[in-house]
Amino acid sequence: MNEVSRKKASRKKAPELCVRFHRASELIGRRWTGAIIFVMLRTPCRFATLREAVPDITDRMLSERLQELEREGIVERVVLPQAPVRVEYALTRKGKALGKAIKAIQDWAHTWIDA
Repeated sequence: MNEVSRKKASRKKAPELCVRFHRASELIGRRWTGAIIFVMLRTPCRFATLREAVPDITDRMLSERLQELEREGIVERVVLPQAPVRVEYALTRKGKALGKAIKAIQDWAHTWIDA
């Protein structure tokens, strides 16, 4: 490869990152978010149930993640009219659509990540 060819090769345009992919991976890739969605794919959960299911998460962090997922339309907060009032968190249709992606990560983890 001559000098001119090397210079042209080094000036190649970097591949573009899809804005939607980047936003989605930043959202789902945040600490604890994948674990919260993984648990909620099985059943709607109360706050305490999620806290027990996700190792080492603090109340504050769980609350922040749930609020963020609610703002994004992935989780809905359901107030159950009982005495005392109970609150459950459930995945929306948008949240349930993440099931295939979460399953793919789970399959990959079982193959490539040591226990």
